[in-house]
Amino acid sequence: MPKLKTKSGVKKRFKLTASGKLKAGVAGKRHRLISHNAKYIRQNRGTKVMSEADTKIIKLWLPYGL
Repeated sequence: MPKLKTKSGVKKRFKLTASGKLKAGVAGKRHRLISHNAKYIRQNRGTKVMSEADTKIIKLWLPYGL
């Protein structure tokens, strides 16, 4: 069998936690922050753990893990 390629965008954007969940940066923090309230900006600080449904799809793009 030939080797499978990993999606380049996925290896740049996601990290695996020790328990096998996926961690990703939060969207909506680059520009136009004046139109967002303080609660939105504060809650989207740092990273978030992806949902189970999204994790299934993303792991298909990582045939050999990260």
